[in-house]
Amino acid sequence: MSLLRARHALEKTLVLILLLSAGCSSPDDLPRPELAADDTLRILAYNIHHAEGMDEVVDLDRIAALILEYDPHLVAIQEVDSVTNRTGMVDQAQELGRMTEMEHRFGRFMEYQGGAYGMALLTKLSILETRNYVLPEGPEPRTALSIEVQLAGSGRRVRFIGIHFYRTEEERLAQANRLEEYLADEQHLPTILAGDFNSTPESSVMEHLGLSWDIVKKGTDHFTFPSYGPDREIDFFLLKPAGQFELLSQQLIDEPVISDHRPLLIEVIVKGGVDSQEGNN
Repeated sequence: MSLLRARHALEKTLVLILLLSAGCSSPDDLPRPELAADDTLRILAYNIHHAEGMDEVVDLDRIAALILEYDPHLVAIQEVDSVTNRTGMVDQAQELGRMTEMEHRFGRFMEYQGGAYGMALLTKLSILETRNYVLPEGPEPRTALSIEVQLAGSGRRVRFIGIHFYRTEEERLAQANRLEEYLADEQHLPTILAGDFNSTPESSVMEHLGLSWDIVKKGTDHFTFPSYGPDREIDFFLLKPAGQFELLSQQLIDEPVISDHRPLLIEVIVKGGVDSQEGNN
């Protein structure tokens, strides 16, 4: 990891030198690209397969390097180990948070190989609240991990939820319905749902969710699994309520080796102001 951190330290130093030479007297004078005043967010979703790549190598450094390369404000990660035997007793969520200098939260599904298995969320933003919603169980327990963060521009709250539905169509639909029940009391809150739905666009799961969520379209290149020779679309971003987000861009990242899924990236503007949030903080 030392080489990775050194590379990014060097990149930051070079940028600083260039900007100072352009007339900025101190680092405080430099522009802050992390979050624009209009509440622009860059969001990454990635099933990392416990950091085991298609080459059967477990390497968390490669996952961290990809996150650093795309510099997101929010990251939803599926298939995350916490101190399990198969991944060397590493707390992967904590370690990714350290390597990317982001706040982390781990959503535990179940005990596994001496530790736990679940998902994680990473963010550069201030976390106001964390919830790990229990979903109907199949062969493996499932949860939906949610954080509420505060935007630097308007100060608005945004809810970011990571999911990994499993296993049969019936079980996944039950999990989607239960999640909708959890969120029913705060329909006004701008919400981003991201992750591995294990469901194709024409499935009953996605058709049901599409009634109340805006499903972000990917374009011609839309297959997300497997990462090498992909042939199905099962990873998505969903947004609601309608009119609260403006989609600036979406990208399906062509990374065929470091996991068995391809990562997704979107950039959105959270529209509106703080007035709609008053009385709900």
